[in-house]
Amino acid sequence: MKAIKISKLVINCCVGESGDQLTRATRVLEELSGQKPVFSKARLTVRTFSIRRNEKIACHVTVRGKKAEKILEKGLNVKEFELKTKNFSETGNFGFGIQEHIDLGIKYDPGIGIFGMDFFIVLERPGFRVSRRKRFRSRIGLQHKITKKDSIEWFKTKFGGTVVDN
Repeated sequence: MKAIKISKLVINCCVGESGDQLTRATRVLEELSGQKPVFSKARLTVRTFSIRRNEKIACHVTVRGKKAEKILEKGLNVKEFELKTKNFSETGNFGFGIQEHIDLGIKYDPGIGIFGMDFFIVLERPGFRVSRRKRFRSRIGLQHKITKKDSIEWFKTKFGGTVVDN
């Protein structure tokens, strides 16, 4: 009942501008995940970056199940299964970024270019649905919540990775 599993893996690719470059980033995410990415919009106007409010500047995709584990394995392989302690949040989730998508095993295409992306992993235990369901919604007990220490231990045992102090 205390076994930890991956709830979801979110891969974000922020381009910083709309247009052709964003559509190419979308193609990369679609090739990696096999799903259609969703666009993210800018919250406010930043004149120095020439970004307007509600302009599409990034795309992300949410992957669950076995596919999420497989993609996470590729991403951690790029980082050589080594993360920093600051990559782990207090709520037991963790994330990291990679510089080039071609390190994931995707073939380089000069028409697309090279994109970096962020991986964010949300962990859960069986029974976490009680906090999200419509009927008889309840809170998760303190003993059942995932802590930073729990997620680091899960990462070390599941992937045989190392966690380096900052």
